[in-house]
Amino acid sequence: MNDPAPSVPSSDPVPERGSENTAWRPPWQSLPADLPEKLAPVLPGILLRMIQTVPDEIPAYAKARDGRYGKNITLGVETAFEQFMRLPGTDLPALSSESRALMANLGAGEFREGRSMDALLGAYRASARIVFREMSAECARLGMDLSVVIDLGESIWAYIDELSSVSAQAYAEAQSAQAGVQELHRAALAAALIGGGSEEKEVQRLAALADWRLPSRLAVVVLPADAGRAVRERLGRAGLVLERDTEVLAVIDALPAREHRARMLRLLAGTAAVVGPTVDWPLVSHSYRVARTLALQEAAVRRSRAGAAVGEAAELDAGAEDAGMPILAEDHLARVVLGAEPSVVEELAERVLAPLQEVSEAKRAVLEQTLLCWLTHWGQRARIAAELSVHPQTVGYRVGRLRELFGAALEDPDARFDLEIALRARREGVRPAA
Repeated sequence: MNDPAPSVPSSDPVPERGSENTAWRPPWQSLPADLPEKLAPVLPGILLRMIQTVPDEIPAYAKARDGRYGKNITLGVETAFEQFMRLPGTDLPALSSESRALMANLGAGEFREGRSMDALLGAYRASARIVFREMSAECARLGMDLSVVIDLGESIWAYIDELSSVSAQAYAEAQSAQAGVQELHRAALAAALIGGGSEEKEVQRLAALADWRLPSRLAVVVLPADAGRAVRERLGRAGLVLERDTEVLAVIDALPAREHRARMLRLLAGTAAVVGPTVDWPLVSHSYRVARTLALQEAAVRRSRAGAAVGEAAELDAGAEDAGMPILAEDHLARVVLGAEPSVVEELAERVLAPLQEVSEAKRAVLEQTLLCWLTHWGQRARIAAELSVHPQTVGYRVGRLRELFGAALEDPDARFDLEIALRARREGVRPAA
């Protein structure tokens, strides 16, 4: 069973396929046309030995010997053998349309049965060894020339190469088709989770179709629509990916807090990703809303910075891959609150910061910065001066001007709270949608 496969070249070299000067000649064209007739007495025995021996040499087929798939394998062996015996002395293609379809079906069947191509290719090679050993022995017994044996060996292995190629291509196509269907199921599951409101039975059904175990804790990742292919592939391996016109979303398994954070930072390093809070599956839509709110804020900040530097095109050219470390929403919940209703926050800012309309735009920016620092440090002049990198006397002058503009509001706790909300929102780039 372990006879080495012959690799002796034909005495009449076969030109390579695709040669510009000579058409490709199949090696079986050099075989005697009456070879099948001369070998006819031993052919049934050779076929029977293949059918009986191959399952013993290929363990994956041992259990399938008596089942429906085992019958298909037997039919494949018979069809392939009969097709090969039609080839000697002809320039026919290796496979007829019928035998090609059967070999393709065997390849696709390997994928459906959950096996790799190794078993089928091994069966082809084992069959080739049996055929060559038995036929070459009979050729020798009949006194045929050595050149016939050489051409026979080359023909057998060229034929097996064609069988293997057809089956492997069908296997790959079946695999690709299954992957496409599964990708659709995964996108449907992601959409159901992100949209919210689905019954548990429906979610479990979609999870089964997507072949995805529904974790107990999940989080949503939001990225720009132009997120790179590498990022999408990493997310696809980690969870469910849903691509939309304006964003790329992923529903991922959320590990315990410390492990989750480290893994997310590694997985999304160098992206503009925002990771929503960890939730149970019925609350995935909440994780999405939080992440999206923060993502929109970040996009607005990037546009503002890019526009101030070199124009709007710079932000587009920068791409998501250069956006730095990912943002975990759980570290920025106050910003999420500010960005939840940006129109309301902007209305608040216009009202409470109205006194600054009396000064120039340049001075207004300086006084806003000073006022936020004053509120943050509870009026401690030294700390304010250190943060602003100015002299304490400068701080005193600016605070005096602020008292002139805002008056008693600076002594009112509620007014100070409103001022700090408005100023922090301005700093974080919270703006109403255009």
